[in-house]
Amino acid sequence: MEVKERKLKEGVYYVGAMHWDRRLFDDLIPLPDGTSYNAYIIKGTDKIALIDTVDPVKFPVLKENLKALNIKKIDYVIANHAEQDHSGSIPHILDMFPSAKVVTNEKCKVLLMEHLLIPEDKFLVINEGETLSLGDKTLQFLLTPWVHWPETMITYLIEDRILFTCDFFGSHLATTELFTEEDPKVKEDAKRYYAEIMMPFRTSIKKNIEKVEKLNIDMIAPSHGPIYKKPEFIIESYKEWISDKVENIVLLPYVSMHGSVEKMAHYFMMQLVKQRVNVEPFNLTVTDTGKLAMSLVDAATIVLGSPTVLAGAHPAAVYAAHLVGALRPKTKFISLIGSYGWGGMMIQQIQGLLASLKAEFIEPVLIKGYPKTEDLKSLEVLATKIAEKHRSIGIL
Repeated sequence: MEVKERKLKEGVYYVGAMHWDRRLFDDLIPLPDGTSYNAYIIKGTDKIALIDTVDPVKFPVLKENLKALNIKKIDYVIANHAEQDHSGSIPHILDMFPSAKVVTNEKCKVLLMEHLLIPEDKFLVINEGETLSLGDKTLQFLLTPWVHWPETMITYLIEDRILFTCDFFGSHLATTELFTEEDPKVKEDAKRYYAEIMMPFRTSIKKNIEKVEKLNIDMIAPSHGPIYKKPEFIIESYKEWISDKVENIVLLPYVSMHGSVEKMAHYFMMQLVKQRVNVEPFNLTVTDTGKLAMSLVDAATIVLGSPTVLAGAHPAAVYAAHLVGALRPKTKFISLIGSYGWGGMMIQQIQGLLASLKAEFIEPVLIKGYPKTEDLKSLEVLATKIAEKHRSIGIL
């Protein structure tokens, strides 16, 4: 598709790149739908600005897109975020356009100097609320720290009412569609992105959404995924995800070596269903961690299932607990079910990994060996307790 067709508004163009076959981000996050690295050219009557760049592996695409627009000069490279999937091609752009200045905040400047070895004299440092004129177009810069790094910021094109938000409001989705309005697929990928990356920063996001809502916005142009022609679609979605509201769901990540925990998990699920509590089970040997993270956004309760391995939890369960602790969901209740051979410290280990959660720990059910009749009764009791907890907060 010709880059000239990728126009947001007069003088504003998409010049980024799709990464259709990327399946892992940061060697950690699964990308079932690929991703995009969005970059934008803004042509003013006096100056030209490039908003963000692309991952270095896709720099040839960015270069060709600039060539297609007949870009002979770039005066400013706006760096909203120092992470290399957005900033990594800045050195290449500076080689192409030696007179260009990198416009960013002080914290981002330091990171770009450290990670990309950009000389200090190449920077133009801005502060909160400052503006930069391109002639007939004006950029305003707003700092959004901890969404999701300490140096992140957003750029507002005042005359065209376009907000360039970098990772904020993004979605890992490669698509030929430049724009979206209310596409459920985009919302799903945006929720996955929020769950995997943004969820630990709920408090910061809440403050920065308030800042965004004060602006008169026609479009939100993130640096991953399509552009929102209805900004309220993604803003309202974020407000739902960052709220304290939880749903009548028990998230049940589990792993079983010899069938004991699997039997417990299946019986426990049946008892929860009898109590009218919804369950989302995840067998950790085959789980997509992104989907697990998405379920964390709404679940009122997490119950982790694990056997003991060398007196502790199974490594897959340890990883799941670590992930939950790192993402810090708004979950209200947590517990544990499991089986052991001769003892161990699994409860203390898992509680330590989940200490960052502001959640009530419900007494776990740990059994010796394969579950017997009295063990199954203990699972019934746990299911009843969880149902009572859900009623107590008005979700059942």
